[in-house]
Formats: sequence, structure tokens, C-alpha cells
Amino acid sequence: MSEQREEGGMADARAPYEPVVPKTLDEINFLNSDLQNCPYHAYAKLRDEAPVWQDPRTGFFVVTRFDDLRDILLNTTEFNNSARGGQGGAREALGTERQQRMRELYETRGWLPAPTLAGRDDPNHKQMRAMFNEAFRPKKIEAMDSFVRDTAYGLIDAFVDAGHCDWMKQMAVPLPLIVIGRQMGVPESDIWRIKAWTDAWVQRLGMMQTEEEERWSVEMEIEAQHYFQPIFERLRREPDDTLLSEMVNRVIPEWGRALNDNELHAEMMADTFVGGSETSTNAIAYGVKLLIENPEVWARLKEDPERHLRTFIEEVLRLEGPVQGLFRWASTDLELHGVKIPKGAMLNIRYAAANRDEREFECPEKLDLDRDKPGRHLAFGSGIHHCLGAPLARRELYWAFKALVDRIDELRFAPDKNDFRVQPNFSLRALRELHIEFRASGK
Repeated sequence: MSEQREEGGMADARAPYEPVVPKTLDEINFLNSDLQNCPYHAYAKLRDEAPVWQDPRTGFFVVTRFDDLRDILLNTTEFNNSARGGQGGAREALGTERQQRMRELYETRGWLPAPTLAGRDDPNHKQMRAMFNEAFRPKKIEAMDSFVRDTAYGLIDAFVDAGHCDWMKQMAVPLPLIVIGRQMGVPESDIWRIKAWTDAWVQRLGMMQTEEEERWSVEMEIEAQHYFQPIFERLRREPDDTLLSEMVNRVIPEWGRALNDNELHAEMMADTFVGGSETSTNAIAYGVKLLIENPEVWARLKEDPERHLRTFIEEVLRLEGPVQGLFRWASTDLELHGVKIPKGAMLNIRYAAANRDEREFECPEKLDLDRDKPGRHLAFGSGIHHCLGAPLARRELYWAFKALVDRIDELRFAPDKNDFRVQPNFSLRALRELHIEFRASGK
């Protein structure tokens, strides 16, 4: 929930839930779905009172200040990604025996996912990332731009005359999925099937499932594996010009081989279809929510989109970061803000807290189209693990909001159709739905 709405905002923007405002540190629980609806009060309390806080429920050391996060992200000597398998290690920290049962399920019915690109450290990370850098180099992104533009306008033109839509389902979800599907050579007709698989994967990432629910997520991922495995085998016989063919066939020189099946299946979910769609989807959704809550910003975008749109996009990413926080491991005994962090401990670095740090940003809760250096937020991380798909994500956001500005004159929330609750998730922030009404341009 944005600070603007909590302080008043538009009458039809009020959410039916009360934001959780912790009075003490003991009341902060990031596994609580009510707190997740609006975590920003908890973040502010932690930044002020406990910038390094050991969560009593998870044991994670939660870090919330901007300067500390930036230092950690740039310091790959003392903080690493691969000590215990990255995000998988985070789940393991909450239940080793349960994770062993999940591992056996992968091994008996599918392929046990190998560490992803995000879960590796240099030199292994650098060697693997070189393959993806080629796919996301500026000329490749530029070549995709007209397709992204045409897809955005095609999606909005399909519903603009109706005067209402579920923005999540009709724009925010399909746009990035269609784009990454094009890169991967997956037919557009299959995107909703893939969305079901990525949703299941994201729910497992969120670490809030029962064991039965987690088993369902693993089974869904295994279903996806059996969808993609024949494609891998075909592309080994008959390479084409897609990113997936590149992933399947390109030999990593230092390894002397291409990715194996276990590595490919991990990349398909984590770094391509989830990484290539989920964050864009959530930012596209929250961008419209912020526009309705800030009508003066909407007016300025309508008046001069070329001047303001890029700054608006950066402010959306900063204010409503799709990735609330990820993880690093301490590779040695450390002390930060007087808190002793033992070797092997897991740090939960909360990007969304750092992006509202008043020590770094003036009036951080404000959506400011005149903000100096608006792109210095941490929504895409920093350092060697900076999101390689960030340039494409920014183009997706640009064309989604450009199409909105061009095709629509007035925006509002559909009365009584939104509760503005997020999907329960420890790491990501995603609206369930966003029903809006509007007046199309020229009507």
C-alpha cells in the first residue's frame, strides 16, 4: 500500500484492510500475509531501530538500509550466493527434512534443478552469465522493441472500448509473458499454461506453503519440465535462432560443455520465465495503481509522456519493488551495526526497504517525477548479480504505460471490485487482481 493512500488519497482507493503498524520489533513478521499487504511501516521501524535484525521466526539477518544493501551486493568476498544453494538454501533453512522429500520427488519424477545463474558466484557465475549477456545485449533489445510496442498496443486495444478491465489479467500478466515466450520460441497460445507453472514456482519461492502445497508446486514444476524436455531434445537436433536454442547448444568454454538438462530446467523457471516476466508484471500492475492514487502524476504524464515516462517507471520500481528481498550468505564471521553475524548465516536483504530509505531519498514515500537520478534504486539489484533483463523490463514498462497514456484519458478503480491484497510471499510483492474503469481517448 502506498503512503499516499494511507494519508488520504482518492475516496474509492481505500483498501478494506488496515495496514499493520508494528509498535515493537517483536510484532514484525514477514511471514504474515496481513503485514505483507503493506510492509512499509515495518521496514521504517527496522531501518530506524534495528537496521540489522535477526528474525526470530526464520533466523535470517534482515538488512534494510540502502547503504548497507549496496555494500553487501558489491562485496562478493564476505557475502555470497552459492554457499547453500541460494533461494533453495533459504527453504532448507526452514525445514531440511521436508526439502529432502521435495528433492526425492524431483529425482524420481523429473529433473532436480541445478543452481541457477542467480545462485552462483564467480568465476562460475561469470562464465554462465556470458551466454545470457549475448542474448540481452543492446542491439538484441532494440530489435525486440517494435514487438514489445505492438504487443502492448494490441493488448490494450482488445479491451479499451469496453471501458473496464482486470489490468493484471489483460495487460500486466500477458505482455511480459508473450515477450519472453517470443525469445524462447514458445507459442503465444501456451502462455497461460506457462503462467500456471510460474505461479506455482513463485508460491514455493515465497516459503509460506504447507508441505502439501509445496509438493503441489514441485509437481507443477515437474509438469513444466516434461513440457520443455522434448523441446530441448529437438533443439539439440535442429537449432534455431531463439534464446532457448542458444541456451541448449552454446558451449561454455570454461566448462567444455553446454548446459545439461538439470541446469536447463532450473534456468527455464528461475531466470527466464519467472525472472523474465514476474517482476515486469508486478511493476506494470502497481504503476497503474499508483497513477490512480496520484492523479496529478497522471495529468503530467498525459501532458508530456516523453518527458516524464522514464522517471515515472523508475519511481514505480523504487516505490513498489516487485522483489521485496532476496538472500546472501555470510562467508566469514561479520559484525554490522553492532550485530554479530556468524559464518554461514543467511542475510535477507530487503530491497524494498532500502528503496524507501530517507537517508538516501528525499521524501521517499512520494512519487516524484522531478526526482534527481531516479534510477539509482536497487529494484534490479546491484553488482555482478544486477538483473540482466533490466533493459528489456524497462522497455516492457515503457510501452505498457505509453499505450495506456495514448489510449486512455481518465482512470479510476472499479468500485467494490478490489481489495488490493497481495499474494502471500516472503520475497515477492504481487497484486492478485486490479480492476479499473476508464474513458478511452476521444470518447
